[in-house]
Amino acid sequence: MIKVGTYNQMKVLRAVEFGVYLDDGNEGILLPKRFVPIGLKPGDEINVFIYHDGDERLIATTQKPKGILGDIVKLAVVSTNAQGAFLDWGLMKDIFVPISQQQQKMIPKGEYLVKIVLDEQTGRIAATERIERFLSNENLTVAELEEVNLLVYRRTDIGYVVIINNIHTGVLHHNEIYRNITAGDTFKGFIKKIHPKENKIDVAVGKSGYKRVEDETSKILRLLNENNGFLPYNDKSNPDDIYAVFEMSKKTFKMTIGNLYKKRMINIDEKGIGIIKQG
Repeated sequence: MIKVGTYNQMKVLRAVEFGVYLDDGNEGILLPKRFVPIGLKPGDEINVFIYHDGDERLIATTQKPKGILGDIVKLAVVSTNAQGAFLDWGLMKDIFVPISQQQQKMIPKGEYLVKIVLDEQTGRIAATERIERFLSNENLTVAELEEVNLLVYRRTDIGYVVIINNIHTGVLHHNEIYRNITAGDTFKGFIKKIHPKENKIDVAVGKSGYKRVEDETSKILRLLNENNGFLPYNDKSNPDDIYAVFEMSKKTFKMTIGNLYKKRMINIDEKGIGIIKQG
């Protein structure tokens, strides 16, 4: 069964002058010639994205859209008309956001956070800026310390509301932020705490506990080796300086160098950290 708005593994039915037709159980779906890999022949299988072309026919492409069905992504407006706005999602045909699905009237070149959905009336892929109805913390699918995908939604007085795995919402508090972020940014994080009374979620960037330390260990050792075995930073250094150089919080930096020190891999003094030559 063909799934519109996502990737499908399909078999080549036949080749024609303007492309190849892929097996959908009927007459086939066209993969235009410009997207046909060299050497592709009938009987071969290929992974393609399926959507509707300008004539509302199903069509295949090997182009990678900026989001697939169900994703929440930040997209730029290409053009507008009385019915809505067309956004660039990385394919030949732009994705449409009806006026009724806009929070405020979209303007050309503006960037907006939208969810990619299937229009129930037409069966076509569209986008909506009204994403709140798709988010819920009623039945949580995540647990504390679990690694998750985070998307910045909006700023608040205490930090940023983030979207977790395209399903839930959480808060990234100001004291967990170590670089400039803006709505639409995506990064890996983990569930720091779940408040069971209301299922509110606090999140943090990166990986939890010693998983984070283990990842950062190799980074610090690499930077030391690239700088003749010494770096002028220690547990007294400014947090902003640490983030600028190591791209980690001061807390993670202190944990990591402490771990390296215990393993006798580095020295720590008032001047900074230095690698200990083994043997």
